[in-house]
Amino acid sequence: MPNDVPPQPIHSAKDALDALAGILGGALPGSIATADDPADTLLNDPDVASAVTGRLRGAGSGAGNDTLCRWLYDAFRANVPELQLAVLRFVPTLAGVYMCRAVSRKPLAGFEAVLLALYAHAVAQRGGAGEAETVSLPNLANPSPYHDAKVPPKAKPAELDVAVLSPPLEPHGTMRATRRARIVGAVLELYHGKLSRMPLSSKMDFCEFCVAWAGTHNKADDDDKPRLPPATDAVTGAEKWRRVPLPWELFQPVVRIVAHCLLGPSRSDELKAQAARAAECLYWRATETMDAPALLATRSLMRLSQMVEEPIPEPSFSGAIENMAELEAMRANILNTKN
Repeated sequence: MPNDVPPQPIHSAKDALDALAGILGGALPGSIATADDPADTLLNDPDVASAVTGRLRGAGSGAGNDTLCRWLYDAFRANVPELQLAVLRFVPTLAGVYMCRAVSRKPLAGFEAVLLALYAHAVAQRGGAGEAETVSLPNLANPSPYHDAKVPPKAKPAELDVAVLSPPLEPHGTMRATRRARIVGAVLELYHGKLSRMPLSSKMDFCEFCVAWAGTHNKADDDDKPRLPPATDAVTGAEKWRRVPLPWELFQPVVRIVAHCLLGPSRSDELKAQAARAAECLYWRATETMDAPALLATRSLMRLSQMVEEPIPEPSFSGAIENMAELEAMRANILNTKN
């Protein structure tokens, strides 16, 4: 993999596209460089997506001298919103490959630099202090505000329950094993915030890595027993993505993204099928650890997906029509009797 292309300064989407063409070379068609909308090309063009994700998945990617990682880093740090969106588009592959390789303790300074830049942006979005994201839930001990109580409450109203959607983010300048799940989880939360603008292929990549991270089979696979996929395929030499640790700080944003893919507005049956498989694999992974929040979230997600798949029966008015005819006949008889 060539890494001798000098980095070019990036100030706009056109600069980013030109720099990417210089890095990938013949992997991109010549028409890409003359695209009318460089920002849209970086985000949605299938040739760009295939070339970048293929390079990120390639052997030796993610090293400290990886020019593609340098491009992702510089493009995001340019503080151009459309460029930041284009970089987020590759978060599933970036995080997926990184987490699978990190368990083998390979040096991945290039991946880590990009992830830390995204994490720093997430911290800055919370006012620089990395405050927790919370939501207030109604307390059922309080009387309903929509009804008049027959007996005035004697006690003071109970305080609202506060649920933590995302714990506080502490600034980190280095990646350590103890911080890895939190940093990658925060990056996935950043990705989730822009998920509605992500192309279909990006969401498909994420669901693919979710299945690998879970490291289990669903009931549609050949066997129902959990297994650990091998790290490499001795026959083809293709890398197999590893099962990874999934603490709640990483598991929660993963489930939220899978839920959007499964229950969101997308009309792609392929995406929904892939998301359903990911949800089931995550559920079986949760059953291994017996993590109550993870079990509840994944089981609820599976039940919701089954409810969506069930067709809604068409209402039948045949019985109502017969009843109306009978009522009309009775009314006619009553009127005739009175006359």
